[in-house]
Amino acid sequence: MGSICLVMVLLQLSWSLSSSSVPPPSSHLCLPDQRDALLQFKNTTSVIELFCTGDFSEAGFYPKTESWNTSLDCCSWQGVECDNLTGHVIGIRLGGSCLDGSLLVNSSLFLLHNLQWLDLSNNFLHGSPLGNTSGLVHLRRLRRLDLTSNGFDGAISPELLSQLVSLTHLDLSNNGNYDTHSKLSFDARGFDLLARNLTRLRNLMLDNVDMSDVALTSFLNLSSSLRHLSVGECRLHGEFPTQFFQVPNLKHIDLGGNGNLSGYLPRTNWSSGLELLDISGCGFGGSIPASIGNLTRLVSIDLSGNQLGGQIPDVFGNLGKLTSLGFSSCNLSGPIPGSVFDIVSLKKLKLSSNNLSGVIRSDTLAKLSSLEVLNLSNNSLLSVSTVRNGLNYSFPRLTAVDLSSCSLRQFPNFFRTSSKLHSLDVSNNMISGGISKWEAEGWEGLALLNLSYNFLTTLEQFPGKQMGILDLRSNLLQGPILSTCLDLQTPNPPLFDEFLVSDNNLTGNIPSAICNWNSLSVLDLSRNSLSGTIPECLGNLSNSLAFVDLQMNNFHGKIPDSFVNSSLTYLFLNDNQLEGLVPPSLANSESLQLLNLGNNKLTDRFPYWLASLPSLQVLILRSNRFHGSLPHSVASYGFSALRIIDLSENEFTGPLPAELFRSFIAMKDEPTERHPSPMVYRLGLTLVGLRDYHISLNVTTKRLEMELTKTVDIFVSMDLSNNRFSGRIPEEVGQLVSLQMLNFSQNNFTGPIPASFGNLVALESLDLSSNKLNGSIPSQMTKLTFLAVLNLSENNLVGPIPHGNQFDTFDNVSYIGNLGLCGLPLSKQCDNHRMAEPPEPSVAENEGSEVLSFWKVVMMGYGTGVVLGLSLGYIVFTTGRPWWLVKRVERDLQYKFTNWILRKRPRRNSRLNST
Repeated sequence: MGSICLVMVLLQLSWSLSSSSVPPPSSHLCLPDQRDALLQFKNTTSVIELFCTGDFSEAGFYPKTESWNTSLDCCSWQGVECDNLTGHVIGIRLGGSCLDGSLLVNSSLFLLHNLQWLDLSNNFLHGSPLGNTSGLVHLRRLRRLDLTSNGFDGAISPELLSQLVSLTHLDLSNNGNYDTHSKLSFDARGFDLLARNLTRLRNLMLDNVDMSDVALTSFLNLSSSLRHLSVGECRLHGEFPTQFFQVPNLKHIDLGGNGNLSGYLPRTNWSSGLELLDISGCGFGGSIPASIGNLTRLVSIDLSGNQLGGQIPDVFGNLGKLTSLGFSSCNLSGPIPGSVFDIVSLKKLKLSSNNLSGVIRSDTLAKLSSLEVLNLSNNSLLSVSTVRNGLNYSFPRLTAVDLSSCSLRQFPNFFRTSSKLHSLDVSNNMISGGISKWEAEGWEGLALLNLSYNFLTTLEQFPGKQMGILDLRSNLLQGPILSTCLDLQTPNPPLFDEFLVSDNNLTGNIPSAICNWNSLSVLDLSRNSLSGTIPECLGNLSNSLAFVDLQMNNFHGKIPDSFVNSSLTYLFLNDNQLEGLVPPSLANSESLQLLNLGNNKLTDRFPYWLASLPSLQVLILRSNRFHGSLPHSVASYGFSALRIIDLSENEFTGPLPAELFRSFIAMKDEPTERHPSPMVYRLGLTLVGLRDYHISLNVTTKRLEMELTKTVDIFVSMDLSNNRFSGRIPEEVGQLVSLQMLNFSQNNFTGPIPASFGNLVALESLDLSSNKLNGSIPSQMTKLTFLAVLNLSENNLVGPIPHGNQFDTFDNVSYIGNLGLCGLPLSKQCDNHRMAEPPEPSVAENEGSEVLSFWKVVMMGYGTGVVLGLSLGYIVFTTGRPWWLVKRVERDLQYKFTNWILRKRPRRNSRLNST
C-alpha cells in the first residue's frame, strides 16, 4: 500500500512539473485584454515594406506584426511571449520589424503590466514615451528595455526610470527626431536617480542621448553589478572620474565621441575583467599607462583622438586576446614597439595621424597573420620597406590597408599576396615612375585604390578586376591613358563607381566606355588637357551620378541635353570651350547644389528655370555671352537656397528686379545662424559623403581672384560686375545680411547708394566702382565692421565721406573719380556751410576707366587681410566644429587681424609712393 502511495505522489509531482513548462492547450490562451492591447498597438503603427526587403531582409528585418490577427492565439504571434501559467504577455521582441508610427506616453503596450522585456529597437517609431506621464512606470517587473535606433526625443522623466527597479538592461541609444534635430535628454537629477536606484543594472547604453547637464560624479553611483556602459556622443563635458575605470566588474566602457570630456587613465588598479575600452574622440591627457599591459582579457582598445602624447609602451606581449588596437591622432611619437607585432590575434591596427617613426619591414608585418585592417597613414617619419623575397610573405586575411602620407617611395607590391584585399590607399607619398602591368596584376579583389598625390608618370593597367573606386588625382600622368586603359576591347573592363584623375596632363577624348558605368557616382577629370565633346550619355548614364567635374580642359561643342538624373549634386563644366545654351534638362536635377558653367562660350538668356531647383546654392555663369535682362518673377522655389551667384563678365542689360532679390532667402539668414553643411550627395535613400574631396571655387573681387577651398559651405557672395545693368540698385539688396562679398562694378547703375547697405553687417568686400551713382555715401555704412575692401571710385558721389570704424582705414583710392566728395582721406576739405556741388561728369569717368594704383594697394591690404581671414576660416570650417569656435573666428580673430593689417598699411603705402 505504501509503495502505491509513493507511486501516486511521484506521478502527481511529475504532472505538476510538466504543467509548469507545457500546460494543457486550454490553460495558456492569451487573455482577451492582452490581445486587445497588442492589436491596438498594431493599429497605431504601419509597416514600411521597403525596409523589409533586399539587404534589410537579409540583415534580419521582417514585419513580425503581420502575423498578429484574431484567428491565432496571440501567444503564438511572432515577437510575443506569454507566461505559460497565467497567459499574461511577459515579452515583446519587435526589433527590426520595419514599424513606423508613434509610441506615446499612453501607449497600449504599457497596459501589459506583467512585461519583463520590451524590445522595439531598430524601427521608425517616434514620440516622447519617456516623459513625466508615461505609462511605462507601471511596468514594475520590466527587466529589459530596448528602444535603440528609433526617432524618440524629449526629456526623460527623472522619476520614471528610477522606479523600474527590476531593470538589468537599458538601451536608449541612437534616437532623435531628425526633423526638429531634438534628442532624448537626461538632466542631472534624472541620471543621478537612475544611478542610485537601479541597483540590478548590468547593461546601460545611452549613446547619442543628450547628457550635457549630467554631473560626471554621478557615474560613481552606478551599481557595482554594472558590466557594460556605453555613453558615446552624449555631450558629456568636464573631467571624468578616473576611479570609474577601477570599478571591479566592468567589462565594457565606451565614452567615445564626447569631445569636451577630459580626464586621465589610471596608472594602476584597472577593472581586471575589462574587455573593451573606447575613449576615442575625447580630450583625455597624459600618456598611455604601461598598466594596460595587465589587462589580459582586453579584446578591443581605442584611444584615438585624444591628447595623450609620449611613446607607445612596449607592454603588449600578454594581450593574447586583443583583436583591435586604435591609437590614431594621439600625438604619439617614437617607434612602434615590437610587442605590437607579437599580438597574433590582432585583426585591426590603427595608428594613423601621429608622429611615429622608423621603418616597418614586410617580414615584421607578416607576423600579424590575423590582420584584416592596417592603418598607419599620416605618419610622415614612418615607412614600410620590402625585404628581399617579400612576395613570399603571406597576408591571408588582410582586407584594407592605408599607408597614405607615410614617405613610401615604391608601390607596396608585397601586399599582392593578400587575396582578400579590397581597399589600398597609398596616396600623398613619393611613389614615382610608373606602375607596370606586372605590378598591377594579382589584385583580383581590389575595389578601392587611392594613388593620388604621388609622382606617377605612367599606368599600364588598372589594378584589379573588381575596381569600384580609383583615385589618381595630382600625379604626373600624361597622354591618352583614358583611352588606353578603358579600351572596350580589353576583357572585362572595370565599371567604376568613383573615378578621379584630376590635376594631371591627360590628353585625348573621354572614351565611350564610360557610358557603361551604370553605377557611377563620382567622375572627376578636371585640370587636364582633354579635348573633344562631352559624351551624350553623361546626363543619364547612372541613376546615382552625384558629382561631375570636367573643369579646366579643352572640351568644345554643346553641353548634352540629356540630364534625367535627380541625384546630381555638383556639376563643374567651367573653363572649357563649350558653346550653345544651358541645357533645359538640368531642371530634372532636383538635388543640384552647385552649378559652375563659368569661362566658356555659352550664348543664352538667363536660365530662369533653374529657380525650380530647391537645393541650388551656388550658381556661376561668369565670363560667357549671356545677354538680356534678369527675370522679374521666378518659380515658386525662387533661388531660396542660393548663397553664391556670379554673373560677371557677360552682356546682361536692364534694371535689377527687386522681386528677384526678395527670393534669395538663404542670403537673408543672420550670419551667426550659418552652419557649415557636410559635403554629401544623395544615393537612393542614403546620404553619402564624398570622402575627402576638396571642393574649390574661384571668387573674384575686381582684380583679386581667390580660390576658396571647402569654405563654399559658409561663403556668401554676389558678383554682377562687368555687364550693362542699369537703373537704381534696389533697396532689397540691403536685406541680404549674410553677404560677405558684393560686386556691382563696371555697370551703368544710377541713383544713390541704398541706405539699406548699412544692414550688410557681414560684408567684407564691396565694389561699386565705375558706375553712375550719385548722392552721398550713406552714414549707415559705418556699421559694416568687417569691411576690409571698399571701392566706390569712378562715380558721381558727393558730400562728406563718413567716418568711424572701418571707414577710418580706407585710403583715398577708394574714392577717386568722385569729384564731389570731400573730407578725409581726400585732400579736399568739406565746406561746412554747403554741400559740394556735383561736377560735370567726364566721358572717361562714365566709361569705366581702370584705376591701377588703387589695386596695387588693395592687393596688399585685402590680399593679406581677407584671404588670411578666410584661411583661418578654412581651418575651422573644414570640420565645422566646434560651432562656438566658428563664430569666434568669424566675429573676433578675423576682425582683429584685419585691423592689424590695416594699421600697417600706411607704412606700405609710403614705401610704394616713394618708388
